Amino acid sequence: MTMSQSGGRRKPPTIHDVAREAGVSRGTVSRVLNGGHYVSPTAQEAVNAAIRRTGYVVNRHARSLITGRSDSIGFLLTEPQERFFEDPNFNVLLRGCTQALAAHDIPLLLMLAGTEDERRRITRYITAGHVDGVLLVSSHSGDPVAEQLREAGVPLVMCGKPIGVGSKVSYVAADDRDGARDMVRHLVSLGRHRIGVVTGPLDTPGGVERLAGYREVLSESGIDFDERLVVSGDYSRASGEAGAERLLAQCPDVDAVFVASDLMAQGVLTSLERAGHRVPEDVSVGGFDDSSAALAARPQLTTIRQPYDRISAEMVRVLLAQIGGEDPAAVILPTELVKRQST
Repeated sequence: MTMSQSGGRRKPPTIHDVAREAGVSRGTVSRVLNGGHYVSPTAQEAVNAAIRRTGYVVNRHARSLITGRSDSIGFLLTEPQERFFEDPNFNVLLRGCTQALAAHDIPLLLMLAGTEDERRRITRYITAGHVDGVLLVSSHSGDPVAEQLREAGVPLVMCGKPIGVGSKVSYVAADDRDGARDMVRHLVSLGRHRIGVVTGPLDTPGGVERLAGYREVLSESGIDFDERLVVSGDYSRASGEAGAERLLAQCPDVDAVFVASDLMAQGVLTSLERAGHRVPEDVSVGGFDDSSAALAARPQLTTIRQPYDRISAEMVRVLLAQIGGEDPAAVILPTELVKRQST
């Protein structure tokens, strides 16, 4: 009887119902649910068909008691909460990772830890076994989270090359240095020679690598490096605006600006317009990311496209492989120059 004697709700189907429907043992159903090891293709298809017909849903809590796994992944952003809502890149990465994990029927938990206290609490939560692994985004050097998770044996994949982590950690990154080189070569090809740069934070991999690419192209082009043409930002629009003001004050003859993120580049455009400089006639501006901010800018930004869909998919692939027992891995993906109206 599927209804209780008192006329209550229909009882959810159980693993026994699936086994009966499929004509196999409960043990066979259990093996299918836990990866399909030692199960014939015929039996696996019968079980999957029975699951669809009965509407059976895995009891994740019960399975975690058996397997020792939570069947969930953490997406950890070590930035202030307001940055998550301001910077479109974080949302694109989160969406991509969520979609990649959905194919494996694994939920993704968003964790924001922008302060020392928040990072301490989140680290305790993770190391207590509440997630099976972590996708770590925007880790600064000196941030102890990555090293603490590694030492605790938590499977971990970082977005971007790790800085200051004592041993091998899996990561997936766009080729920041090569992307910066492509952008600065493009600006040089336009006849620009007083090329400023608004860097990202220099305690992050993107900040360091993009500045290095900028310097390399100046050197190969025979353009002297001028420290006055280098100002730093924190990837926010406000820091791009402030950085451009400093740049104009230090070098009024600047004729191009390479900006280490599209969001900062929007701020640079605001400062240039306020100072009476036309873009691109007087000053060419190049961004980095090819985020929604590049298309929203006026004029639309020439930028470096990061392959966020591939980055997300690779982060998930590498993490699941690590959870499955494979060694740490590093993946570096190519970028692409996208030309628009700002250069």
